[in-house]
Amino acid sequence: MDAVTYPNPSVAEFIEENMVPLRLAFNSEPESIVFKLRWTPTLITLDAEGEEHHRTVGFLPPEELIPSLLLGIAKAHFDRDQFSEALSRLDKILADYPKSASTPEAVYLAGVARYKSTHDPKFLKEAYERLQAEYPSSEWTTRAYPYRLL
Repeated sequence: MDAVTYPNPSVAEFIEENMVPLRLAFNSEPESIVFKLRWTPTLITLDAEGEEHHRTVGFLPPEELIPSLLLGIAKAHFDRDQFSEALSRLDKILADYPKSASTPEAVYLAGVARYKSTHDPKFLKEAYERLQAEYPSSEWTTRAYPYRLL
């Protein structure tokens, strides 16, 4: 990723504006043990308390790294019941990166966040319907399958 992804101007700008990057050698202890690092690159999205919310392992090109990082930020907000903040990141993935590998999970999580913030099950069903229409072979479509009955 050092040769292709990190030097990309969009990636560098996104990381500078949205993240506090920390780079460690794969065998740095105690971090490699605490975070169970087994392969490189491993990117972990942590919150301010050091709690993990998202992880990617292996190479990602620039067009996949940014949505993956956005998903990690969204999950950190989601896990703290900060649904409007999570939805702003998820909606950016949906609008700007519709072909990304992160998008099906973003569709699913956006439906759940909208449900949790309104208690209206229509958002779960809408998430399933979008997943079925746009990403029928995604694991997230399978996970949303029960929502078709709502």
